[in-house]
Amino acid sequence: MIIHKFENQQELNEAGAGIITALVQTKPDAVLGLATGSTPIGIYEEIVKAYNKGRVSFKNVRTYNLDEYVGLPDGHAESYRTYMNEHLFRHIDVQPERTRIPNGNASDPKEECARYNRELDEIKQVDLQILGLGHNGHIGFNEPADELHSGTHLVELDHKTREANARFFPSINDVPTHALTMGVGTILKARTILLVVRGADKADIVHRALTGPITTQCPASLLQTHPHLIVLLDSEAGRNFV
Repeated sequence: MIIHKFENQQELNEAGAGIITALVQTKPDAVLGLATGSTPIGIYEEIVKAYNKGRVSFKNVRTYNLDEYVGLPDGHAESYRTYMNEHLFRHIDVQPERTRIPNGNASDPKEECARYNRELDEIKQVDLQILGLGHNGHIGFNEPADELHSGTHLVELDHKTREANARFFPSINDVPTHALTMGVGTILKARTILLVVRGADKADIVHRALTGPITTQCPASLLQTHPHLIVLLDSEAGRNFV
């Protein structure tokens, strides 16, 4: 585990983007596992800047997103497909057919999960998986539970998770109750995991996740078992680390 703390957001964003672009520069056909939410936006902005300066090309890259809400209409402003298009995909030369996001409108969500798992099995291994961290220790949408799913699955979102995401919707009643998410087993198969955490409100949970007991009640604690985990913290999120 390698932990980096940054005094300002720009330094963190540049460091995160630098790790990703360096990978793609050395392995042009890299497979990237991507995340959504507010945490990676600045990193994606720096990746776009690097692309615009001609430093990196994504035309041979493949991407697999962690998750997607269930039931949002195609093109909905808060769908993760829309998010990825707006914050990254339409600004770089990644080929649309090489970008993968679970279909939250599939008629059979369980079959969609099985299909996504088959695709992930075919690629063998994600080269780099980006993760944020939920207030309750979730990664992807893997909520605390007595046991966790290994592969992509349908999940009922915890009320606290829906509360946290309500800021993106008119009200909490508009936040979907379910999502499709990669399982922890799939996440842990990635060659490298890049965990990015920001804000004082995440200080306690990130410290617990990275130094406390490994337990399914804090899914992120399972990251302690990964052989190549890079953690990027802003100064507030990292205040409990020396």
